[in-house]
Amino acid sequence: MQATLHIYTDGSFDAASNSGGWAFVVLEGDRQVHSASGSDIGSSNNAFEVLAAVKAMSWIEAGATRQAAILWTDSNHVVDGCRRWRVIWRSNGWKRINPNPRARRRSIPDAHLWQQLDVLLERHPDVVVAWCKGHSGTAGNDHADVLARDVARIRTHDCAQRPT
Repeated sequence: MQATLHIYTDGSFDAASNSGGWAFVVLEGDRQVHSASGSDIGSSNNAFEVLAAVKAMSWIEAGATRQAAILWTDSNHVVDGCRRWRVIWRSNGWKRINPNPRARRRSIPDAHLWQQLDVLLERHPDVVVAWCKGHSGTAGNDHADVLARDVARIRTHDCAQRPT
């Protein structure tokens, strides 16, 4: 029997450049078996936290489908979104609904990312999404944080160097 994978995700965002980074680190026991990171233009730190979870789940989908996994994040937004909100949002057509019937339905920030994450989590119901405290000495979380910040910093530097 294979050991449970522990997948640590993190996102980083620079508001000045509207860019950020995402990363995930996969551990099997004490051994790192994979890591990935990337950068993009975005709207918020929460978007990059969700994107990191999407990328990690996509990695599971691509090759680790038969292995138990815990997806660790230091983002309460991701944990709450995965455990509670996505089911509600899905049933509401990916809109926020106000109890007031006259109120307008509001869009969900980063709905496209949440929809991708929802599909992946539905395909892999054995993946557990769990919270870990950030910047607390948890090796996988700290490594994902460094990777996400590094790629975000490179992206920010590249954006600052481009002529406008």
